[in-house]
Amino acid sequence: MNSLYAMPGNEAFAELLSLHTGYQRRQLLLHHFPDSETLVRMAPPTPGGDAVIVCTLDRPDPKALPLMMAAATARELGAARVGLVAPYLAYMRQDKRFHPGEAISAKIFADWLGHTFDWLVTVDPHLHRYATLAEVYPNAAHVVHVASQLAVWIDAHVTMPLIVGPDQESAQWVTAVSNLLCAPSVVAHKERHGDRDVEILLPEMDKWRDHTPVLVDDIIASGETMVQTLRCLHARTSLPPVCVAVHGVFAEGALEGLLAEGAGLVVTSNSVITDTTQIDISKPVAEAMVSLCEANPTETARRTPA
Repeated sequence: MNSLYAMPGNEAFAELLSLHTGYQRRQLLLHHFPDSETLVRMAPPTPGGDAVIVCTLDRPDPKALPLMMAAATARELGAARVGLVAPYLAYMRQDKRFHPGEAISAKIFADWLGHTFDWLVTVDPHLHRYATLAEVYPNAAHVVHVASQLAVWIDAHVTMPLIVGPDQESAQWVTAVSNLLCAPSVVAHKERHGDRDVEILLPEMDKWRDHTPVLVDDIIASGETMVQTLRCLHARTSLPPVCVAVHGVFAEGALEGLLAEGAGLVVTSNSVITDTTQIDISKPVAEAMVSLCEANPTETARRTPA
């Protein structure tokens, strides 16, 4: 029998995984001392089974050390393997040394996870310069793609959608969603000049003026790319655009900025639970989790770094 643990803030998603799989949830608590050190306390896992820790990794820095301690404790208490379900996987956008001396955080963070966990389940990680997660994460992993869940929500809530990609990196999600809906699509060209300084150019779209623009992307963080896209749409449509993303990370003021620029609705999945969460992705995540738990241990054995 495998055991399921939720890091603080992940209880709702872990409960959905438990309902889908029948895996028993076990208690995991964090105690914070006055000096800001943390003590992990957890119920022992079933001996010989997998201990699965659920922890979405938005705002990852305060989560990382307690997560490492929880994984080590689960292993010490008898888990045969320790897996991580991280619906949102942090640091994947920092995949290049843009300036001398900068860390390539994607590789560093994924390698640390590889030394901490035997396997990983995540959802649509931002792999811009990597073809697969295997290029940075050294162990068994299952990447869950949820374009179909986005498409189901759009189909149920938007009449005559025009799927709009705010930049070239969103094209994979735009293509997948528009194909599932048999809907037209366009992708903008983006030039980024800074963290909150982006320029967006949209292609011609006059023939779809009667469609509702649905901006689709994997992540909303600063929100500036979508904000600039919304500004470009002001003169091109009379219908309030809808913004849909897999991961609603939302820097301070990002959601308010989207609504101020005319977004009629902003919707994200429960990979990160926020006020915009309307799309449940727990079922395919649960299926991926079960496939790794049931895999032969030799298939998920840790790879020795070269």
